[in-house]
Amino acid sequence: HVQLVESGGGSVQAGGSLRLSCVASGNFYRSSCMGWFRQAPEKEREGVAVITRIDGGTQYADSVKGRFIISRDKSKMTWSLRMNSLKPEDTAMYYCAAVIGCSRQPWLRDPGQAQGPTNWGQGTQVTVS
Repeated sequence: HVQLVESGGGSVQAGGSLRLSCVASGNFYRSSCMGWFRQAPEKEREGVAVITRIDGGTQYADSVKGRFIISRDKSKMTWSLRMNSLKPEDTAMYYCAAVIGCSRQPWLRDPGQAQGPTNWGQGTQVTVS
């Protein structure tokens, strides 16, 4: 079992930046993909960014390409999402996630598309006004 804890959400004006972080514990070493998903009120959950633990390859949603950067620190079992040029439409609850046996693009589109169940953090709110 993997436990995930996010931090770093908050309120910011449009054009500003925020950095989200996620710390993993438990059997995290078995996870192959880590990422960030978000859900705005009355909208479906969507994938934001994914990074593979071993090689650091990344995949982004079209809506955040060029603005958000995902990174990871393998040794510390942490990963982060640097969000720049934030827009009001980025307002959502952001969740970090990790899973065993995945490919980046399919998992970004659908967190059910993996060998193992996706583990989720509790969420952190990002509000852009």
